[in-house]
Amino acid sequence: MNAAVNTSGLDALLQASLVVQLTLLILIGLSVVCWAIGFLKYKQFKAVEAANTVFLNKFWKAESLDSLYENADVFKNSTIANVFIAGYMEMQKLAGKKAKETESKGIHLSGIDNVERALKKAVDTESEALESRLTLLATTGSTGPFIGLFGTVWGIMGSFHKIGQTGSASLAVVAPGISEALIATAIGLAAAIPAVVIYNHFISRVRKQETAMNNFGTDFLNIAKRNFFNQN
Repeated sequence: MNAAVNTSGLDALLQASLVVQLTLLILIGLSVVCWAIGFLKYKQFKAVEAANTVFLNKFWKAESLDSLYENADVFKNSTIANVFIAGYMEMQKLAGKKAKETESKGIHLSGIDNVERALKKAVDTESEALESRLTLLATTGSTGPFIGLFGTVWGIMGSFHKIGQTGSASLAVVAPGISEALIATAIGLAAAIPAVVIYNHFISRVRKQETAMNNFGTDFLNIAKRNFFNQN
């Protein structure tokens, strides 16, 4: 009489060795975290894009940069607004320094390069904030299959160990180990593939926002040159 062999996924998980179970827990944990990051990033980008649209409409309709800066707190979710604030504050510093030098020495101050650097630094800072936590997605995408492969190798080793102990290579002996090994591979891929897709999606959106910020910085510099700096 042949003994029945239960190779269902749940039974394979429950009967798996401690090392394989820990491997699966790590993969499942990484997968849950990656999906959570994807959800949080979706909300973040949605808020950023909406705030940027509102701010740009206000910027191009504003009668003065001073009034726009005074109401800048309204656009706290806007990355472009933060770039504007950085550029405006640098211009304010230059204006104060120019006033002092004019009173004491009568020397004209040219500082458009300082404003450009301030804008570039703000763009870099905002881009880093948008990219935060995306590294874990890339890490999961690149290491998930190998972590699963480790569980696979360990499960197959367990099957060979049982063959050595029993002296039999029957299905009842090798099936549990092979089953847990295949599940480890499957979960490794299930964790890695969505992580890569989510990472690529949001990196593309980061680059899009970075381009928008750089374009705004260029427009802001042009406005500053025409209205606040003498062209010598």
